[in-house]
Amino acid sequence: MKAANRREEILSLIGNAENPLSAGILAEKFDVSRQVIVQDIAILRANGYNITATNRGYVFNTRARASRVFKCRHTFDQIVEEGALIIDAGGRVEDIFVNHRLYGRISARLDLNSRTHVEELYRSLKSGASKPLMSVTDGYHYHTVTAESEKILDDIEKKLRASGFLIEI
Repeated sequence: MKAANRREEILSLIGNAENPLSAGILAEKFDVSRQVIVQDIAILRANGYNITATNRGYVFNTRARASRVFKCRHTFDQIVEEGALIIDAGGRVEDIFVNHRLYGRISARLDLNSRTHVEELYRSLKSGASKPLMSVTDGYHYHTVTAESEKILDDIEKKLRASGFLIEI
């Protein structure tokens, strides 16, 4: 079975399942490794499918979430602090973008929903393989943050302001 067909079937299975489906179960069904399924899910997410990994398996995240864009500025070494602040308050960092004077808007999908994700991003950037997007705009950047409610986003905004990360637009 071709990868594109397998991904279509994965979407169908997750969408029709009454319970979360684990990567192991999906791997067994398609006779591929668990890692292949994890990669398929990552590709599906990158293509805009709102699939959430739970401790029991994959599900579609169909709940409506509140969303807000925050303009921030901090140093490279404060990336983990900023991400942890947002996540610990109940938010999810969907993306990062900058407005470059020459190139316009440059963005990258992040999907950070745990401290582990933030720390992995930081370690990856610290390895020197890539520079953080905020480095092209002297630390200024924007995040789209989602949460279960506007109240949570209000709390995140207050915490970003108190930390000195929030830039008033």
